[in-house]
Amino acid sequence: MAKKILVVDDDPVIVKYLVSVFEDNGYETCTADTGTEAYEVLEREKPDLITLDLEMPEEWGTRFYRKFTKHDEYKDLPVIVISGLSGRHQALKNVVAALAKPFDPDKVVALVRKTIGDP
Repeated sequence: MAKKILVVDDDPVIVKYLVSVFEDNGYETCTADTGTEAYEVLEREKPDLITLDLEMPEEWGTRFYRKFTKHDEYKDLPVIVISGLSGRHQALKNVVAALAKPFDPDKVVALVRKTIGDP
């Protein structure tokens, strides 16, 4: 079974692009465009890794991160922050990496492979 990545971003172009990049490299994906929806998808899909935008409507990525990491089953789930907000990732503990938009897709895939292995 391929490893699964949850892509959380409110920009549909970014979501489509990341999904394409990950699926082209053999990973399964699931998506959410708000922090609220992301928590529902997290519980349903049980991903191996999350890519997380920080600035989103309804619930920001930082709030979603703090919410899900309070639960034992998710506290060690790896997160790669991909955001247009510089420095905001510093409010989050234990993220794998923080990348600025625009990002290098090869770098994202390399980070994913380093973190959760091949699909």
